[in-house]
Formats: sequence, structure tokens, C-alpha cells
Amino acid sequence: MTTRIVILGGGTGGTLTANRLRRRYRPDEVEITVVDQDDQHVYQPGLLFVPFGMSDPEDIVRPRRRQLHGGITFVEAAVDHVDVGANEVHLQGAAPTLGYDVLVVASGARLVPEETEGLTGPGWMEKVFTFYSPEGAAALATALDDFDGGRLVVNVVDMPIKCPVAPLEFCFLADWYFTERGIRDRVQITYATPLESAFTKPIAAETLGSMLEAKGIELVPEFNTGEVDGAGGRLIGYDEREVPFDLAVVIPLHGGAEYVGRSPGLGDELDFVPADEHTLQSKVAPNIFVIGDAANVPASKAGSVTHFEGETLVDNIAHFLAGEPLEPTFDGHANCFIETGFHKALLIDFDYDTEPLPGRFPGPVGLPLLKDSRLNHLGKLLFQPVYWHSLLPGRDLPGLSSTMPTAGKRYAAATKED
Repeated sequence: MTTRIVILGGGTGGTLTANRLRRRYRPDEVEITVVDQDDQHVYQPGLLFVPFGMSDPEDIVRPRRRQLHGGITFVEAAVDHVDVGANEVHLQGAAPTLGYDVLVVASGARLVPEETEGLTGPGWMEKVFTFYSPEGAAALATALDDFDGGRLVVNVVDMPIKCPVAPLEFCFLADWYFTERGIRDRVQITYATPLESAFTKPIAAETLGSMLEAKGIELVPEFNTGEVDGAGGRLIGYDEREVPFDLAVVIPLHGGAEYVGRSPGLGDELDFVPADEHTLQSKVAPNIFVIGDAANVPASKAGSVTHFEGETLVDNIAHFLAGEPLEPTFDGHANCFIETGFHKALLIDFDYDTEPLPGRFPGPVGLPLLKDSRLNHLGKLLFQPVYWHSLLPGRDLPGLSSTMPTAGKRYAAATKED
């Protein structure tokens, strides 16, 4: 009897999972169905470059179905809810109900700007923007082009968010952008974050905080945005502190897919799906697995994490189907290029237990860690073709595995976190 695997989400996690499974199993062994509400696959790291004219929205969007191997069924429909007890996915509209033997939740994270008072009110898409969507990034490009001086504030409303370093990257690229335009002395750049420092990990936070200071970018830590006054040009914190702005770039609250909230037992209060942080098996049912931003695990919501999770996820689906114990092989590995402007970037590599360290990646001869360089910038740019042609098709990348490499890192510079 053919095993039915249904994958909810045709983004990074869903696509690479489907393709890896197709490479492992014959069509007469496993029937794979991918469901998504639209056919637009966005290369999300590219959104950062759109506001600065370094990329166009049409260059980072491709049809989802074209990224899937032959023998994979793509269903374009919105999910209404999952019936965990009946092993069924109920779709909206006239689409049929899908039964499954294994379900993979790969529906990512969604922006919920309406949850912050005033954010989508007066000034939205006029002087208050986000670059976390193609539409927002394109509108922000026009706003930056018209901006001739004043207070630019980059604000993270709350964690977790997709690509936690992207707001910092925006600050660094804005510094470069206005320097190139010759008006940097007329622009005050402020980074307002709910974190205690520039980043969550101490060594990286110190490095990134020093870079903000060196570039003349004000850091406002522990700022919890309660209201956005677009008309008055103010961010208002829950503690009544205010950050004034002429142009605000806001990263809204994130949540899981709406259908998760309509599926009893599947998700948490933010509609993310609780899962074992090492096996990626959900905590609601043994035949449900989670990958990428949809998962409530203590890893960064970043594309690299999804890539590294893919190997563990597919192996554990195979173990589950064979009636074998699952392998707890995912260690929280994350790898991020951080654009620092002026054709340079910084690279960090870490996992659940080890914070970003100096050294080289992926080994003693490799890219510099915790140091901005032109080589890292080229690595960031080259990742886009790698994404489309290697990562999404489910190919292994030479020299990289799901486990964080230890060779090349200078452990004398730091110790394991408690």
C-alpha cells in the first residue's frame, strides 16, 4: 500500500522536504502532496536588498510548482484545518479533503501587523513600512529614494521573527546607502529592539553592538513597542518611552499559519507547532513532523536552519515509516551572513549550545567568522543560485552537514553557554 505524505507549505522547508523524499522513495512507495495557498515562492533573503535597489521583486519570486521534482503533486489551496485524530487535512473551497499517513507542517511564519496598535493605521506604507514582504520592500524602495534626511528608525516589535539578523543588516545597508548618496550626515539611524543588546548571543552581540556604534547607529535596547503613531511619527513603548521618527521600518509581530489555530491541539498560543527540538517530531501526534519557521523549537527562524533541519527530518520520517526509533540529530545549527555595507558581510555559525565564535567556516581553511569581509559578502550573493539549484532540489552541499562543524572555530575565545 502506498504511503501518503502531505506537506503543508511550499516554501523552503516544504519544497526541500518533498524533493528529498522523492529522491529517497519511488512513486509507487510514497505519494507526496504539497499544499500551499499560492504559487509564488519568494527567496526571502533577497527582500533585504530590494529597498536599496540591489534587487528587484521579480528576481526573487518563482512559481512553487516549478521547484518540485516530477512525481510530486502540488495543490494550490488554503488549509482550513487539520483533524489530527482523523489524519485529515481539510482545505478551503471546493478542494478535496486530504488523508495522510505522515503530515509535515512547513507553513512558515506570517506577519501579523494588525496585532500592534496603530501599525497599519495612518502612515502605513507612507512613512511606516516593512521590508518583510515583496510589496512592503518595493514600497520602501520608493520611500528611501525620496528620503532626504531626518530620523530613520528600524524597529523589531517582538521576537520571534524570521531571519533575526535582517533588521541589523538593514541598519548597516542604510548607513552605506545614505553615505553613497552623500547625505549620511543628515540621517539619524536608530535601531530599537526588544532584546537587551544587539543580538541574542553575547559574543556576537558585542561584535554587532560595536559595529552599530562605529557606524553612528543608535541602539535602543529593551524597547517593547506597544503603539505606532504614524501621524505623529512616534513609536511608543509599553513603558511609555517614545522613539520619534520621520521614516520607520518596522518588523511586525510574527505568528504561525492561521489554520494551526483552527486545528485543536496542533499549535501553541502563537500558532507555531511544538516539536521535539532534536527529532522534529511534533508533540501532538507521532505521525506529524515540523520544519522551518512553523516549528516551536529554540532555533533561529532562518533559512539556514530549515536547510539543516531537512536532513534530520527526512531521515526521521524514514525511521518512522520503518518502525524504527527516531534519531535526535538536529543540534540547532544556524549559519547567517550579515551584510555590513560597503561590499562586506560578517558570518556567524552556532547551534543550541554553542554561540557564534571567531575562526573559519566550515573548517580551518574557509570563510572568516565574526569578521566582516568582501569574501563573506560574495558568499551572501552567491547563496541565491545555490538556493534555487541545490538547496531546494534537496541536494547535499559539499562540506556542509546538518551538524554544526567544530573545526576552524576558536573555542578559547568563548565557552559553552550554561
